[in-house]
Amino acid sequence: MDQAINIKEKLTKFNDYWSPKVISEMNDYQFKLVKIIGDFIWHDHKETDEVFIVIDGEMKIAFRDGEVHLSKGEMYVIPRGVEHKPFASEECHVMIVEPKGVINTGETVSPYTAENDVWI
Repeated sequence: MDQAINIKEKLTKFNDYWSPKVISEMNDYQFKLVKIIGDFIWHDHKETDEVFIVIDGEMKIAFRDGEVHLSKGEMYVIPRGVEHKPFASEECHVMIVEPKGVINTGETVSPYTAENDVWI
């Protein structure tokens, strides 16, 4: 409680991709760091919005009717129920903010489905 969370230092504690790690909680929300590269899968979160904040690198989020490009220091809120597919051509570091219990692939089970509630 008496120390700041150093995001850069937390990112050195893991190397796996598409596997969000919790660094803090606020009320019923978790702040998660994730490293991404390549294509993810199409999925949605029927019960909640999801925020992507790019810490370092660049990424795209594809939608069925377009896409958004995010660079370091930019963020995007995906409304609940909107199908999307993140992508990064090179390693990108992202903070995700979402309620506790949200699975990274929504209701879609795939090899990208990560263990939930993993803290670093």
